[in-house]
Amino acid sequence: MKVAFLFPGQGSQAIGMGKEFYDNYEIARELFDISSDVLKMNMKDLLLTQNDDINKTHFTQPAILLVSYIAYMLFNKHINVVPEFALGHSLGEITANVIAGSLSFENATKLVYTRGQLMHKVCDNIDAGMAVVIGLEDDVVEDFCKDKNDIWCANYNGGGQIVLAGSKSSLIGIENDLKQLGAKRFIILPMSVASHCPLLDNMTYEFRSVLSNYLLDNFKFEVISNATMESYNTREKALELLTMQLTKPVYYKQSIIDNEDRVDCFIEFGYGNVLKGLNKRLSAKPTYCIADNNSLESAINDLK
Repeated sequence: MKVAFLFPGQGSQAIGMGKEFYDNYEIARELFDISSDVLKMNMKDLLLTQNDDINKTHFTQPAILLVSYIAYMLFNKHINVVPEFALGHSLGEITANVIAGSLSFENATKLVYTRGQLMHKVCDNIDAGMAVVIGLEDDVVEDFCKDKNDIWCANYNGGGQIVLAGSKSSLIGIENDLKQLGAKRFIILPMSVASHCPLLDNMTYEFRSVLSNYLLDNFKFEVISNATMESYNTREKALELLTMQLTKPVYYKQSIIDNEDRVDCFIEFGYGNVLKGLNKRLSAKPTYCIADNNSLESAINDLK
């Protein structure tokens, strides 16, 4: 069976994610400890006890990376398969690089923590935000945004769902206009950063420098770029495309549609079933999401 690996990004986080893995598997507890040591913080407290830090981007990103990596490692103990390709949604593209072999888990943890800090720094005090538009075709939203200088299309999720990024006050002000165009829902996301748009231009040089220190030329399979939809398997291209990803839209919908004929199924590693949910509207191919013990066991039984 030919498979593709998928890795979620911000928005999939929740208190309690990874708890079943932590409670039942030694390797999960070891990876929690490694992540805690790298970041000099208690990841068990962050993920498994009530707190507000889980939604702060510099904590959210390593938390999602950790749970996705654990899910993959547990699956890989039972089924060792090389995917046709891997694809992440925003942050998830970095996780895909970890599984592909171009980043160590430890260095990726440092990288995404720094990525979150830089995002927070450049967006602090500039009224940044993001919003989901549901029920409009992509071209309608694109046409609406093209004459705006502080709102951009950031995530193409498919199924009539597109995410906008930019000035939060401007985003709030366009809700009625979009609903008059036929939008069914307009939701301001609880975020203080604006990803995948020009507001992050000022962090690209520093992020690229940090990324350059960690990337390896050691790909076991190809990764598909969010920013360009092209496949890459070299350090040089990873450095270019992961940096570009910061300020360019996430073409998730297009990447799934363009590559679904290459595989029999998709496997999402991480909490929330977010990408599985998106894929239901994009592809007839099944998507498994490994998020807890039941979904792990189900995927292993079906795919062995």
